[in-house]
Amino acid sequence: MELLRTEGLRKEYGSKDSKVVALKPTNLIINKGEFTAIVGPSGSGKSTLLHLLAALDRPSSGHVYVNDKDIYTMNENDLSAFRRRNIGFIFQAFNLIPILSVEENIKLPLLMDGKKVDDGHIKEIMKALDIENRANHLPGEISGGQQQRTSIARALANKPEIIFADEPTGNLDSKNSNEVLDLLTSSIKRYNQTLVMITHDKDIAKRADRVITLFDGKIVEDKRIN
Repeated sequence: MELLRTEGLRKEYGSKDSKVVALKPTNLIINKGEFTAIVGPSGSGKSTLLHLLAALDRPSSGHVYVNDKDIYTMNENDLSAFRRRNIGFIFQAFNLIPILSVEENIKLPLLMDGKKVDDGHIKEIMKALDIENRANHLPGEISGGQQQRTSIARALANKPEIIFADEPTGNLDSKNSNEVLDLLTSSIKRYNQTLVMITHDKDIAKRADRVITLFDGKIVEDKRIN
């Protein structure tokens, strides 16, 4: 069943001689419950596409529909609320709040939206990611790998409909990468979620249902794996 659709989605930066087209007009459909891996060389437009799909950056032209709603017709307040309630984003740079503890960082999106926190779910995620013994530590007091796991836990905390991930295993060794991927794939199955992930790891891409390859701002291959 279709969950997300783009029509003529395009993004450019700068103007005139300095104009750069980061994403050429893109038409794409992502189905509910699907794990899609986005691959391609640096500068191919992967992060631009991911940010546009996740409502983190407005397109220069074109549309993004989620459940048939054109999300970029919303004002900024409504778009922020939409992100908090429907989207989990795992940032490559973590984006943790340095003065909040690990547990507070994980709960933050829920508290900002006035939602009741499911403490059992939070504890379950933290245990699965092996950060439950770091719950009261500040981000600066834990390792890079633990910070990455905290950012993953935050993205899963509100049981979002769609999870977007930008190289979520980039700071982890192969063992922890596999454990994190196991958690993400089990989460989307358990909660009927959709996962869209940028990765350079061919082994991770092989576990996806579908692999989309970008080059020079456009999709050059869209292949079903499973």
